[in-house]
This record gives sequence, C-alpha cells and structure tokens, in this order.
Amino acid sequence: MAEGEKKHAATTAARSLGARIGVISDTHGYLDPAVAGLFAGVSHIIHAGDVGDHAIIVALEAVAPVTAVSGNVEGDGPTAELPREATGEVAGVRFVVAHKPKRLLKRLASGRVTIGPDEARPDLVVFGHVHVPSASWVDGALYLNPGTASAPDEEDDGPTVVIVEVEAAGLSARFVPLERRLAADGSPLATRPR
Repeated sequence: MAEGEKKHAATTAARSLGARIGVISDTHGYLDPAVAGLFAGVSHIIHAGDVGDHAIIVALEAVAPVTAVSGNVEGDGPTAELPREATGEVAGVRFVVAHKPKRLLKRLASGRVTIGPDEARPDLVVFGHVHVPSASWVDGALYLNPGTASAPDEEDDGPTVVIVEVEAAGLSARFVPLERRLAADGSPLATRPR
C-alpha cells in the first residue's frame, strides 16, 4: 500500500470499480487551478465546507457533479445557503459530509445518520474544518478529512485534496498535495487575519 493511501474491503456488491470521487475542503474563497486537472474524470466531487465563494462550486461543477456543505466562513452569499450536512451515493459508495467533525461524529455514533430508503450506514464519512488531512477506518467506513485546499493559516499543513477510488479490494484514498501560495518574500501566504 502506497504512503498516504488507506484501503477498505468492499461492503457493497454494486460499487463501480474504477470510479473516482474528488474530495476537497476549506477552500476559503480560493480554488487552486490545478484542482480541475486533478479531478478530471471523477464521477463526483464532495466539498466539506468553508467554500468561501460560490464561484468555486460553479468551477467544480464544470468538472463533475458536486455535493457541498456550508462551513463557518460562508458569510451571507449563496454558499451560506448550502446544507449543514448532506448524504448521497455515487458509484455504489454511500457518503455523508459535514464541515465540523464534532457534531457529525456524535450523530454517527448515535446511529442518527443513514442513507437512502434502506437506511444504510455510510461507507465514506467526510469532514473538514481542522485543516489536518487524515484517513482512518471506523466500523467499516472510511473517515476522511482532506485537509485544507487553500492553507489559509501560516501554521497549516500544505494544501491537499483527495482522490477516493473504488477498487476490487475496497476504497482507497490518495492525498494529493497542492502548491502552497507564497508571499512576495517567499513565506507561506496566510490569507486569514489573525
């Protein structure tokens, strides 16, 4: 297994092998131009909030269908009207996405998150907010934080997105680093005020 990649045994016979899902979060009003190429050919894109500018959703929709949720930086524009939590299914993978992990994890632990008419549990749980990329397996589901795609704070890890792929052995998650924006002096560009 390659570094940065996690696998999970398939739990659904109806999954479309080879399907890919782009996962992004915490764009904070900036979409790296490389993301469109990285997500080219994905079946769906999941944005875990802190979009920051509706133009980002429009740009992502030019690549693939998008499921997006609101975050805590949405302001008064169209992104503020995004749902707080969303569920869906793509390529046989049932997913739930929310921006802040605390509430979502409590709802999952209490069994209050189900997907579809059969009230299935999710295969993929996506959240953002903390700007720390992570992937772990909990009760047969991939819990995924793609990190921040914009790295707006000086102390953030470098910006990343994730490609989730449906394989014969299950789901794999590949973290893809993006270029960190730099200030004129070469230091990391912090775009959020302190």
